Amino acid sequence: MRTTLKFPIALSTLLLCLAAPAAHAMQSSITEADGESCMGEDKSRRETEQVALESAKRMAVEYTSSHISSTTIVENFELKNDIVEAFTQAEVKLLEILDKAWQQSSVRDSCVKIRIKAEVIPAAEPMKRVDTEQLMADPRLPLNVSLWVNSAAGKFQEGDKMKIYLQGNKPFYARLVYIDAAKNQIQLLPNQHRLDNYFDGGTILEIPTGRDKFELTVTEPFGQEKLILYASTEQLGSIETTPVGADVYLLSEDMEQVAVKTRGIALDIRDSNMARPGIAEFAEAEVGLTTGPRAED
Repeated sequence: MRTTLKFPIALSTLLLCLAAPAAHAMQSSITEADGESCMGEDKSRRETEQVALESAKRMAVEYTSSHISSTTIVENFELKNDIVEAFTQAEVKLLEILDKAWQQSSVRDSCVKIRIKAEVIPAAEPMKRVDTEQLMADPRLPLNVSLWVNSAAGKFQEGDKMKIYLQGNKPFYARLVYIDAAKNQIQLLPNQHRLDNYFDGGTILEIPTGRDKFELTVTEPFGQEKLILYASTEQLGSIETTPVGADVYLLSEDMEQVAVKTRGIALDIRDSNMARPGIAEFAEAEVGLTTGPRAED
């Protein structure tokens, strides 16, 4: 995203380009889980911690697959079976080690307990069998979002006005980030005129509207750019932002850190008997962008 001025700027008109038909989301879930292991005579301290970590990852998959199985309510047995299978065979990405504590369990043995926050990413093959249109149409299925703009060709010329569209199959919290050709990282949503980032499912959200009080207009520098949407059923993790004029926010951290911190979702305890944390359904969509000068007639 750009303006006719250089950053930092007083911003009254936002300038950006977007591209491509609807981009559907990568789906996942975020949860916390515990793992435990004891040393004995055959494991080093490091090996014991690794076993505990793998145990916590397995529990994260178990929590998530159980959540998906119990909350996915559809008449289509094969559809539900494919989704549950995908999360049962999921890959687990460690987001953070929340706690690690060693305790002496006996005279000879020491045990470690590790608590992690993890992203559970469904296996690709079963998800390929899932109808994306049905995912977007049914709020009883795991969170899915779609992202697109007003140019099916995926290219914009100088002076074009842009519109961005978001949609989720159920209510979701959103963060929309634009990366321009100069590598500026701009948070378009929430912005300084639209602080609330919780949206209804099943409806199309347009950006910008009069409520945003800015326009999106293509200007140089031109090149390859990107739009990224993060969405979750729980409030997204906070990130460092700097106001740009009176409209949007500039992100000072690299996008890898933005992605990690966005996934830093606070999870409430949902099962008081087992002290089990809740599950945040998560989705991420990305659109590649191309801008260029206006072609002469």
